[in-house]
Amino acid sequence: MTTTSPQGRTELLRPDGNPVRVLVVDDEPPITDLLSMALRYEGWQIRSAQDGRGAVRAAREFRPDAVVLDMLLPDTDGLAVLGRLRCELPGVPVLFLTAKDAAEDRVAGLTAGGDDCVTKPFGVEEVVARLRGLIRRSGAADRRSESVLVVGDLRLDEDSHEVSRGGQDIHLTATEFELLRFLMRNPRRVLSKAQILDRVWSYDFGGQANVVELYISYLRRKIDAGREPMIHTRRGAGYLIKPAV
Repeated sequence: MTTTSPQGRTELLRPDGNPVRVLVVDDEPPITDLLSMALRYEGWQIRSAQDGRGAVRAAREFRPDAVVLDMLLPDTDGLAVLGRLRCELPGVPVLFLTAKDAAEDRVAGLTAGGDDCVTKPFGVEEVVARLRGLIRRSGAADRRSESVLVVGDLRLDEDSHEVSRGGQDIHLTATEFELLRFLMRNPRRVLSKAQILDRVWSYDFGGQANVVELYISYLRRKIDAGREPMIHTRRGAGYLIKPAV
């Protein structure tokens, strides 16, 4: 099922109403910390592990609804861990993390029974979106529910990637969509450029903060053009979205 939190974001829940559980397995603390923070923001319960033995032990105790699993771990590889996880939790969906140039790892992971794969460096929002899809398809959450964000007369469907304002369709690029989604999950909250870079672009994005200004300007042309503005700047602090007056 899905509900809308007091902050306005859509939360994916188990059919019994409890939070979704995700196990994150990677030996790089910056990655596990970043993903854990982003997934907790979804309202999910998170457990992390840094090696294969820890992953199997955590899966046995935590009983996750999905697993994010690095292909290369210090004590074993992701394929061996996948086999152990399938013994503990036969139906749990697994999203592999692989190196950018390791095409053979991606093929091997999917062939061995992995459900999806994301290459490093990755965008956090991409990982979240793929996990939502895997969890729904696995039956861990109600697949009949829609994930729709609404702020004023602006509507964003997270599943179909459709956006409209006042009933008029708005066509966005993938990055524009992720930026708008982050804003709409935090209505009336000022988001700094650093926060936006962390959530919309990859975790090790090397660009300058002015890319945020650029994409905010793109969104304004599509969302606010000819209408009462919804996207606002707080000088020296960041950006926010709120219903038009």
